[in-house]
Amino acid sequence: MKRKGTIVVLSLILVGFIFGIRYIYLKDKEDPVVYQTEQATTSSIVKKTVATGSIVPKEEVLIKPNISGIIDEIFVEAGDFVAAGDLIAKVKVVPNVSALNSAQNSIRSAQTQLDAARLAFENQKNIYDRQKSLFDKGVISANEFDNAQITYNQAEQRYRAEQVNVNAARQNFDIIKTGTTAGLGTAANTEIRATVSGMVLDVPVKTGNQVIEANNFNDGTTIATLADVEKMIFEGKVDESEVGKIKEDLPLEITVGAIENATFDAVLDYIAPKGVAENGAIQFEIKGTLAKIDSTFIRAGLSANASIILARADSVMAVKEALVQYDPKTQLPFVEVEVGDQQFERRDLELGVSDGIQVEVKSGITKEDKIKVWNQLKPVAQFGGR
Repeated sequence: MKRKGTIVVLSLILVGFIFGIRYIYLKDKEDPVVYQTEQATTSSIVKKTVATGSIVPKEEVLIKPNISGIIDEIFVEAGDFVAAGDLIAKVKVVPNVSALNSAQNSIRSAQTQLDAARLAFENQKNIYDRQKSLFDKGVISANEFDNAQITYNQAEQRYRAEQVNVNAARQNFDIIKTGTTAGLGTAANTEIRATVSGMVLDVPVKTGNQVIEANNFNDGTTIATLADVEKMIFEGKVDESEVGKIKEDLPLEITVGAIENATFDAVLDYIAPKGVAENGAIQFEIKGTLAKIDSTFIRAGLSANASIILARADSVMAVKEALVQYDPKTQLPFVEVEVGDQQFERRDLELGVSDGIQVEVKSGITKEDKIKVWNQLKPVAQFGGR
């Protein structure tokens, strides 16, 4: 029985020894871990953030009528260029009955005042003529004649003033009734003219549409929208997470979806001081003025993206961000450089601008150094072996 137990123990030891030998053999046959290497390159790195928006004119001018009525004729269409003072449309006046009646009453009142002033003037003229005749004969003194002349002159002035009032009342009646009157020329209210030079972007009314004049209580009906299309801006929004990274006067690179293979330069000149909540996030409006464009026509309202250049480094030594490691204690960046066959040593780095893919290296390595790639690889099998 004792001998049988000894045999079992020896058998177990033998089996364990065999498995150990096999494990060592298989472990020795496994492929060694190798690391690839890469070298630094010379690149231009641009750190930027992107804002979405559209291209719009820097200033849009809304042309509105000075009198209510109906569009009688339109002389322009969207896309036309106009100069300040050019005729855009004509309005046919639909007179207001109450205003028309008030204007007629004003004419009657002014005419009554004129008739009274005319009678007073004629009476004073007769008195003046008699006094002058008596003065010439030496019957009255010079003082009495002077008083008569002053009274006559005052009566004449009142008469002339009442004539002006009657003419003004009649002109006002004509304006209310027809929108114009004799002597106004190009200043007629029925003629809607361009106030600035530029392109007609939109004509939202048609012949026969009723329009309302601009006043203190109403913005009035827009007859046309004008803008200088040579002065365009990018208008967009950035997220609150990005607004702290940008500032005014940063350069922009504008790409327009409708214009392929074209980039337009601009300068960021406005960042909204207050954000607006949109879809659960706070958005800040930004504006950037485009540089003058001579060859390409950009239509107002086109969707665009603006790359805001936060930092730029041209023709600098750079490595891939994936090659850089950070010390767990100091958080300082470093890479491992090959000093022998699959032998590496640590090199601390001074980094510069990063775009998330590549990072500028200011010091710590040279372009000839071979930097360890942290992905482990196995060597390629040769001659059919492992």
